[in-house]
Amino acid sequence: MRKATVTCAALAVVLVAAAPGSAGAACFNKASEGTGGDVEGAKFQAFEAILQSFSWGTWASWMTTGQTPGYKITTKYKCKSGTGLGVTCRANSRICPK
Repeated sequence: MRKATVTCAALAVVLVAAAPGSAGAACFNKASEGTGGDVEGAKFQAFEAILQSFSWGTWASWMTTGQTPGYKITTKYKCKSGTGLGVTCRANSRICPK
């Protein structure tokens, strides 16, 4: 029984260490798509979706201050004219805890 408890505790530590946003966590990738009336609006929607997918707190900070505290985020976009909806942009972000 004691061996099982120790094994579970060790597994819990590994899972917490690997969780996005935890100390010592590795970088991770996210992708999304946004649509807007112009390129900037579509990029905004795509980046907003990425932030919402992993941290509502980071999203809220970015919406109010333009900053993503605790993370370095590098994003690349591919944009094209939408079908009747302006522009669609696909975003790919590399997110690294600071």
